[in-house]
Formats: sequence, structure tokens, C-alpha cells
Amino acid sequence: MTAEPIPHWPGRMIGSVHVRSTPDGPAEQAVFVHGLAGAATNWTDLMGELKDLVTGHAIDLPGAGFSPAPADGDYTVDGHARAVIGLLEHTGPAHLFGNSLGGAVAVKVAATRPELVRSLTLISPALPDLLPRYGPLRVAAAAIPLLGEWVASRLTLVPAEQRITASMAVVWANMDAVHPLRLREAIEEQRRRDDLPYAGKAMVGSARGIVAEYFRRKHTLWDQASKVMARTLIIHGRHDRLVRPAMARKAYRTFRQVRLVLLPTAGHVAMMEMPQVVAAEARRLIGETRLGNAPLPS
Repeated sequence: MTAEPIPHWPGRMIGSVHVRSTPDGPAEQAVFVHGLAGAATNWTDLMGELKDLVTGHAIDLPGAGFSPAPADGDYTVDGHARAVIGLLEHTGPAHLFGNSLGGAVAVKVAATRPELVRSLTLISPALPDLLPRYGPLRVAAAAIPLLGEWVASRLTLVPAEQRITASMAVVWANMDAVHPLRLREAIEEQRRRDDLPYAGKAMVGSARGIVAEYFRRKHTLWDQASKVMARTLIIHGRHDRLVRPAMARKAYRTFRQVRLVLLPTAGHVAMMEMPQVVAAEARRLIGETRLGNAPLPS
């Protein structure tokens, strides 16, 4: 019988965002940033694997999870990066993790505030790709003015169970590997968000934010990546339907200190699909940066 997943870590408001944290313990801190349509709970199992090594803090980006809509309505990657920087200023220098959109946000944070980032772990980061897959093309379509709002409003007519199952089938390599409890939790969370007046706007705004980064001509995310000083780990799943694992080649040429890992049986959310494997790779990186570029918090 498959063991029951651990409960999601408790949350609290830190400034303007909701954050889920493991119990205070190790002096070293870690901050986790989810992807589009995700939440802090995407990191629960990985945080559990690492709780003896780092005190973890998973952010609900503005408008996602239990975080309210941002007061300024800014759902751009820059806006999300400011929210993450605010959390890092609270925790002190930390090991920064990002998945998908959260990976793009994490790159921008690491490039602009290097003193806050001890190491950088990117899982299927949404960095600009001239040959995007079907999933990103759908995101781009949803970002079109008026069309995006229409799509968001129509989606609420589809039962939450159907939407969550379809979404997981895209981001997981093997939908059958999703634990039934995690599936029920995701469905319940979707129903809760359906009742939030800003949920659709947050989704569309964040989609537009990442699309804008893909088409930026100056100060691109790849330019930002070239400025990252922290040791970097990039993990791709071979069966990722959203981000091409082949982009690892460009990452290898761009990041200053980078190690690449390809997981042959993972999809887009390796930290959820195989948290023990991702944790082992993260432990290696954190061990390599014990005397890294930022001091431990006092």
C-alpha cells in the first residue's frame, strides 16, 4: 500500500504574501517558488525531504494559493520577483528553488539580488525558447487581450475534477503516480479558488507576464541568467510536455556555475513526482555552497 503523503506545511502571512514553512530548525534557509497555476503546496514533499538540512519557506505568489491579489495589480515576472525578494529580506540569504514560471522568477531574483541567494535550483525553468511546446503556446493564446479573460471565465464552467485531472496529465509524466489524496486536495483547492473574484485575473496576468518575457528584446531572462553568480542546479524531466529538456544546452552555455540533471522518468514537476531524487541533487548543491557567496543568517 502506498504511504499517505505528509500534510501540507502550515502557512502565515509574511508581508503581503502567504508562506508555508517547515518548523524552525537548521540555520540555513531555503525559499521555494511555484509555477503558473501552482501554489506553495507544490513543494510540500520536497520541503519534507530537506527539513533536516534547511528551514524551508514556500511562497504563494501574489494572487496564487492563499496570497491576495497584489495591491498594484502587477502579475509580471518583475512583480513576482519583488514578492520573492521581500520574503528573502525576511528570511535572510537562502537557497532559492523555482519551478517553471517560478524558475524564471528565481533567475531574475538571483541576478538582481545576488547577496540574498546562496544557491539556485531550477526545475524545468520557463526560460525563453524559440521552439516552445504546445503547452506554452496555449499560455500565449490565453494571454491575448480579451481572449484570455474569456478563456478564464469559460474554464469555471468545466468541473474542477476535469480541469485538475487534465492539468496533472500534462505536467506529470505518469498521471497514475499521483497519490489519490494529493488529487483530492488539488480538486478542493481549485473549488476554493473558483470562488475568489481575482483568481481568473491572476492566472491571465501571470500568463501574460511570462509571455512578455519570452518576447523581450533587451534585458532578457537569458541575459539575467548570464549574471547569476550563485552555483546553479538545473533539473529537467525527459517527459516534460511544457519545457524542452534540450534547453539545458543553452543553460549550460549561459549560467556561470551550473550542473545539469536529466531525470528519465519525470515530467514538468519533478519535485512533486520524485521528491527524494530531487532532494538528493539539492543536498549535493547545498553541500557545495556551505562557504558560498552569502553569509549565513546570524
